[in-house]
Amino acid sequence: MTNSDASGLTQLGTKTDLPNDPNDAVLERVPNPHPGTLYVTRFVAPEFTSLCPVTGQPDFAHLVIDYVPGEWLVESKSLKLFLGSFRNHGAFHEDCTVYIGKRLAEELKPVWLRIGGYWYPRGGIPIDVFYATGPAPDGLWLPDQGVPPYRGRG
Repeated sequence: MTNSDASGLTQLGTKTDLPNDPNDAVLERVPNPHPGTLYVTRFVAPEFTSLCPVTGQPDFAHLVIDYVPGEWLVESKSLKLFLGSFRNHGAFHEDCTVYIGKRLAEELKPVWLRIGGYWYPRGGIPIDVFYATGPAPDGLWLPDQGVPPYRGRG
């Protein structure tokens, strides 16, 4: 097992305020201790919130983020702060989900990344949004995201 270099991290181990806007959130990364190894890292945020850009009412989602690291791993506290920065941010479901996926891909340069945004109903219709950087790599064991179609999700 190798030690990860955590030098340069500014949020881990310190009191850090929640960013007011996703564009202001700092995503930090650490070196992947197993570069060149095909494996999946999964983050699940079952209580993700944002605001409807029209009504200002809260929207809720269950997010599942899977990625195959390249040279970098996302530091989990910075990811939590980034996701929390949407709490007072107005954007449609599609915008939030795809923005998160693209921002992570831009910062981490993963081999592959996908995000499933399983949004709870608004106006009686659940909206599920999916984004991937491309097809999953050959030979990758990729579990199902485990979120059933909406039937009173919970």
